[in-house]
Amino acid sequence: QQLGGVIVLAIALSGFVIDITRARFPMINHVVIKVMGPLMRRSEKEGMSGLPFYALGVSISLFSYQRDIAILSVMFLVFSDPLSSFFGVLYGKDKILPNKSLQGAVAGFFVCYLITLFYTMNHVTLGNHILIFAVLAGFIGALSELVSAFNVDDNLTIPVLSGLGMTVLNHFVNVFP
Repeated sequence: QQLGGVIVLAIALSGFVIDITRARFPMINHVVIKVMGPLMRRSEKEGMSGLPFYALGVSISLFSYQRDIAILSVMFLVFSDPLSSFFGVLYGKDKILPNKSLQGAVAGFFVCYLITLFYTMNHVTLGNHILIFAVLAGFIGALSELVSAFNVDDNLTIPVLSGLGMTVLNHFVNVFP
């Protein structure tokens, strides 16, 4: 877990260096956009890309949380973030925050809930505590995605805040010893 954290942190730092460099040197920015452009959003072409924040969020989770919680927090990022966005863009008519809809948040909750439920069912002793943990982890995951409405990259907030929330939750609903 620590080695993985070091590798992903190196990727994050490299990504920040590349983004800062391309912001200062238009020629380098041109080369980066030519190579990576098809994979970048318009906002990433004009500003910071999501990659360094994604890698930083993953590395912080790997360094900060016990193995199972780190895995869950990264899975929240991998699966809940894009599905929340998909449902929010497609069906999101009830805005609860800028660029955030109730429909996207509900989708995020269900994805985080299901990830947690299936993961815990396969990794810990079965019991009612798993269901309680999964429901509350679903809320934690959905809330960690909503924080990005306040101009913080959700690639960072989802794994870090959901991992922190699940760590606190695990002290009360002891799922992972």
